[in-house]
Amino acid sequence: MFAVLAAAFVTLGQWQARRAEEKTALTLQFEQAPSLPGLPPGPAAPRFSRVRLDGVFDARRHILADNQVLNGRSGVHVLSPFSTSAGATILVNRGWLPMAADRRSLPAIATPAGTIEIEGHLDRIPDPARKLGADDVLAADRWPQLMTYPDLDAIAVALAEELHAQVLMLDADSPGGFEGRDWQPVRVSADRHRAYALQWRALALLALALWLLLGVRRARLVNP
Repeated sequence: MFAVLAAAFVTLGQWQARRAEEKTALTLQFEQAPSLPGLPPGPAAPRFSRVRLDGVFDARRHILADNQVLNGRSGVHVLSPFSTSAGATILVNRGWLPMAADRRSLPAIATPAGTIEIEGHLDRIPDPARKLGADDVLAADRWPQLMTYPDLDAIAVALAEELHAQVLMLDADSPGGFEGRDWQPVRVSADRHRAYALQWRALALLALALWLLLGVRRARLVNP
């Protein structure tokens, strides 16, 4: 039994070590991301690329990404279409707003009017590992709308617009944003994964030590 546990703990330790490597690579990619003069055509921009855009926010048609927690409070991320001066439209994550406790009313979404300049980095829309329940259905004539699992294709259909293949994560000092814009490439740091890996390996060593100790005791009982 202890040998089986030791093998399981080693496997878990290796998995956490691989996760640490993945998080380290993502953090390095985030820190070394290039700056682009504008939105590239198609989905070719490297993830986390930084861009500065001139254009206009859609002041009415907002997607509210549900189940977003900030400092223990439940709320939404506001995703607003932004039409650039170059003729493209991109969804902008403007940050976090609180939701009412009864969830019967949506938050007011103050939006700058006219042409403004915004900055941020490009990222893919989150892809949930597991969906619980049916896909969200958006209406073309009811805004803003809650969405549990934001999907660019579904949003583009509801907006009747072609959207850029990435989302702009609005910088903390850019206009038109809300709380929680300290964007990070990972939620769990590589150091934490390394700590978890160390813990699993320590448990593996403990299980092996117990297995050996029990083996020695059995041998003494058989051969006193």
